[in-house]
Amino acid sequence: MGSVLLVIHLMTAIFLVALILMQRSGGGALNGLGGGSGANSFLSARGTGNLLTRLTAILATVFFITSIALSLYYKGAMRPSSSVVETAPVSSQAPSVPTVPLGK
Repeated sequence: MGSVLLVIHLMTAIFLVALILMQRSGGGALNGLGGGSGANSFLSARGTGNLLTRLTAILATVFFITSIALSLYYKGAMRPSSSVVETAPVSSQAPSVPTVPLGK
């Protein structure tokens, strides 16, 4: 279950980055990848922007859902760790302190 969810999460992250890079920006990015010149074209400038925006929102939602699901899955799978203080052996003797010879 965890590995399948992790693979879905990673693929969603990769596709989300690709979609963000394909969107129109002031710097250009990768926005020249599929805008037809027809006004009623499905991949016109406006159509591509709307499609990419919707897909980005959907993938972002899937990314957040898989993030929460992974954190809940691995939280339940972890065992409580014991402290070193709890597992250290208790000695009944006090540690010896070295004596320092006094100078004459």
